[in-house]
Amino acid sequence: MRWKQHPGAVLIVLLVIHVIAHIDRNMLLGFSPQITADLALSNAQYGFLAGAVWVLSFGFMAVFLGSLADRFSRTRVIAAGILVWSVCTAASGAAQDFGHLVVARLLVASGEAALVPAAVSLLVELFKVQRSGTAVGVFFMGIPLGLGLAFVLAGTVGSTLGWRGTFYVLGAIGVIIGLVALLLEDDRGEQPEAQRGAPFGQQLRNVLGLLRGNMTVRNTVIGFVLVHMAFVGVAFAQLWLVRERGLDAAAMAQRIGMVGIAAGMLGALVGGVLSDRLAKRLPGGHAGFVVLLIVLLGPLMVAYRFAEPGSVLFYLGMCAGFFLPLATYGPSLALIQGLTPDAMRSTITGVTMLLINVFAIAIGNLVVGGISDRMAAAGSGHALTYVLLATDLLVIAGALFYALAARGPRAAAAPTGVMAH
Repeated sequence: MRWKQHPGAVLIVLLVIHVIAHIDRNMLLGFSPQITADLALSNAQYGFLAGAVWVLSFGFMAVFLGSLADRFSRTRVIAAGILVWSVCTAASGAAQDFGHLVVARLLVASGEAALVPAAVSLLVELFKVQRSGTAVGVFFMGIPLGLGLAFVLAGTVGSTLGWRGTFYVLGAIGVIIGLVALLLEDDRGEQPEAQRGAPFGQQLRNVLGLLRGNMTVRNTVIGFVLVHMAFVGVAFAQLWLVRERGLDAAAMAQRIGMVGIAAGMLGALVGGVLSDRLAKRLPGGHAGFVVLLIVLLGPLMVAYRFAEPGSVLFYLGMCAGFFLPLATYGPSLALIQGLTPDAMRSTITGVTMLLINVFAIAIGNLVVGGISDRMAAAGSGHALTYVLLATDLLVIAGALFYALAARGPRAAAAPTGVMAH
């Protein structure tokens, strides 16, 4: 396994794979007008494809595939996931109706669920605990970069290849990468049984036991989920700005996209790097760093709801909404992984992804949409403003749980499996 001697190269490869995963994931959004027209999809059907189909499949499969990555080979689990999501990305291009696209998207989500749990565990092993926040932060730059590139490709290459052709090409590229990844060895079957993850049922009980028994891990996970309520604000940003702030839809779509890419990438990078550098100096280490981030940026998110459109405060608040959640990935996952036994690291990441997708993404968006509809029907002219302000306050409430986590133990100086270099 000589490839493990080059952690920087491994990080770059995993980042590229993560970017491709989010391009494939978000290409549906980039081609939404063409796909809905060609397949005669209703808005409800499109919303189902973009939301529930993805969230539930990805979230639950992340737990199962995370447990496999803890028990067997992380690289083989990642490679298999790449092959599944790439083949099904190509199959999405061949879809002839809503049902075909539902099945294809379910399997794309299932395949992509293999990446994050295995990759995070692998990065924590390859990098010292003092640098794991940086490595994880760089890896999660793939989210805003992949999202932005999906729209860029849809508007450039997509104009030539069409949406079907673009899906075919992306699928072929992924298959090639997946086949190469199969050559990388990370065989946990050679380890003693006690150092490997347990079978799925027992592994899940072990992780739930960890969450019940370790206050620091539990509070970090809860805080991490609450911070992701910021993504609900992102999901409704354009509707809110157009309907209640009177701004132009096309202009705001471009600005939201540009701010999302720039602030999101900067947040992931800066959050990871600074958390590693300041963890030893701040009370509570990585958790204390996240508390500081929320205290500094949370008020900007609230002020954004009332700021004059186009003002400095307006754009600072918009940037904060993208920057903050991405900036918490490095320190949060570094803390959780550092306090989790090596044999459960992929599974705990999978459980965390499940909780984020179910509570913050699926239920959060559903509740915000439902409450704002009721308030608007009752005559409120600022329904989305009030409901999105509530999500901002939930993000800020996440600081309370990180503060509780900061009172517990920090990650060990050299967790099992970390390679010094």
